[in-house]
Amino acid sequence: MSEVFDYLDDAVSEMKRVDHQVYVSLKYTRTVDVLLNIISRMIDGYEEMWNALLQYQVEQGRFEELAQAPLVKASMVLEAYDEDIIKDNVELYLLLRKLHRSNPEREQEFRRHVTLRTVIDGREEIVNIDIITQYYHMQKEFLGWLFKYFEDT
Repeated sequence: MSEVFDYLDDAVSEMKRVDHQVYVSLKYTRTVDVLLNIISRMIDGYEEMWNALLQYQVEQGRFEELAQAPLVKASMVLEAYDEDIIKDNVELYLLLRKLHRSNPEREQEFRRHVTLRTVIDGREEIVNIDIITQYYHMQKEFLGWLFKYFEDT
């Protein structure tokens, strides 16, 4: 169980970086590059959370080992857990990965309404300060839920 909490500690470290970028860097440097950097850090944080969830399953004997590929990890998490909060966060994770790999348009850089705009799976996706902050809060809430989940088991 200690490895599970090691992964969660790594996720906390990533979340601290995301927090700083959302509330400090983005406030003073309103660029799409900062939004992309936040997305990248959020992806890294999610991957640590998936490692924690899967390591717990390995310790319980459900899986033999941790997968290495990020998308395989996400599908294994969905296979192993039924909770809605996990499903919602896996969906966000997959969206963030697609956003990070996209070639976004940049709008209103250096202004309050800096916007990353791109098309993913035939649908326009828009990320601005308010939306990235919502994503951050969703991920932060999920991390708190994970700590409670593992403390209760």
